[in-house]
Amino acid sequence: MLREIVAAGYFGTSGPASAFTIAFNVPNLFSNLFANAALSAAFVPVFTDLLQQGRRREAIRLASTLFWIMLIVLGAITAVAMLAAGLFMPLFTGATFNSQLDALTVGLSQVLFPVVLLLGLTGLFVGILQSYDHFTIPAIAPAVWNVVIIVLLIALHPHFRGGYENGDELYGYAIAILAATFVQLALVAAALRRIDFRLQFTVDWRDPRIKQIFVLMLPVTIGLGIINLDQLLNAAFGTLVSEEAPRAIESAFRIFMLPQGLFSVAVATVLFPTLSRMAARRDGGGMRRALGIGIRQINLLLIPSAAFLMVLATPIVRLLYQRGNFTAHSTELVSEALFYFALSLPFSGLNLLLTRTFFAVKRPWIPTRISALNIVVDVIVSVALYKPLGIAGLLLGTLAANVMMTALQMRRLREGFGGHLEGTRTAMITARILVATVAMALISYAAWSLIEDLLGTSVIAQIVAVGGAAAAGGVFYLRAVLLMRVDEAEQIRSLIATRLGRAG
Repeated sequence: MLREIVAAGYFGTSGPASAFTIAFNVPNLFSNLFANAALSAAFVPVFTDLLQQGRRREAIRLASTLFWIMLIVLGAITAVAMLAAGLFMPLFTGATFNSQLDALTVGLSQVLFPVVLLLGLTGLFVGILQSYDHFTIPAIAPAVWNVVIIVLLIALHPHFRGGYENGDELYGYAIAILAATFVQLALVAAALRRIDFRLQFTVDWRDPRIKQIFVLMLPVTIGLGIINLDQLLNAAFGTLVSEEAPRAIESAFRIFMLPQGLFSVAVATVLFPTLSRMAARRDGGGMRRALGIGIRQINLLLIPSAAFLMVLATPIVRLLYQRGNFTAHSTELVSEALFYFALSLPFSGLNLLLTRTFFAVKRPWIPTRISALNIVVDVIVSVALYKPLGIAGLLLGTLAANVMMTALQMRRLREGFGGHLEGTRTAMITARILVATVAMALISYAAWSLIEDLLGTSVIAQIVAVGGAAAAGGVFYLRAVLLMRVDEAEQIRSLIATRLGRAG
């Protein structure tokens, strides 16, 4: 979030900033198609299975083979993409982009494409660490990545004096991201020493598990690629609305991802190896219980987060971004995008967990097929609504696609578990969460309005107003769900109390 705040102050929601958004999202999509999360999702169940059988030496040889294959293949893909960027990058820009913005998009993408290789190798190392239940370094590494970007962005900004209007300063941002990705890879690689894991110089093509991983990776690649394609589609379709729309959508997406990353990504990341181990043991009952708890925890955390973002979209955007080249007009655009993004937040979080559940049981083609329908729905709704509704129309497409995907994945999982997925219990708990959320949203808005009327709109006053609203709403919500006996709330409260007790 701090990275986005700094970048917003420098670049606002200008056309060049939108060019950067597309130049960043295309390599990001490539990294998800060919590596990163896709490889990790296919690799972890196979690697974990070997460790469960006590075959650690074979597991190390498997990981080493994958490392060298990825280095060669992803290196080649990266080189080809950099050389051919001028041919395919303009395909992602629309009528509102002129030739100067198209050229800027190509140039920035060429700087950013090496992250495909770097993130691929990082994804492999993260999968190894997670298989050993080491989550700390993989969790810290993205934070370090952001810190490095912020420091370099501030340091490099004075050296690119062409102005943000023509995009020269954005090359400093691209260089900062590339350097930070190197640092992230080095940090995760160094963490392998803690588990005494050393890569070998070996490529065992005869290992049948190599083929198994790539067979698993194909539908995972398609599925995760389609899911991540949604972000690129929003940016690409945004160029049909205005040259500012892609960056406005991206800025709102980063706020949207804050609760997503804090809560649903955390739940899904921790549960994935657990579900994989349970699947290897054929522990269906354990998987049902773990999945049910995960679903309710995500609802408990993301439904109120979505409501808070909706009722206070404008104050939040104004507090976080509105300074420097980020104007009141930019705040208006980003607030609209944030409101509609927030509607998708609980469904997006559930989809992340449900998709990984299918990966854990090695049934990746199911979410892949559903993901294909997801993108079709997204495109149809977005194309139908972008002209009359602008940014809102694009994000209503995202909402419709996420709702459909959640419903279809839940249906298939219920069938796979013999109709038993703790659905009744989850529905009852979710109803209580919704009641508490409505009251929380009203209290949060009232608290913000009262404090702003008293203190005004200075930066300090905005911090107090938004922070006071979050505190008032959060305290009420926690007390409400505890009084309504939401077990998942008690679990989180007990965990926090235990952690604080240990710290004390």
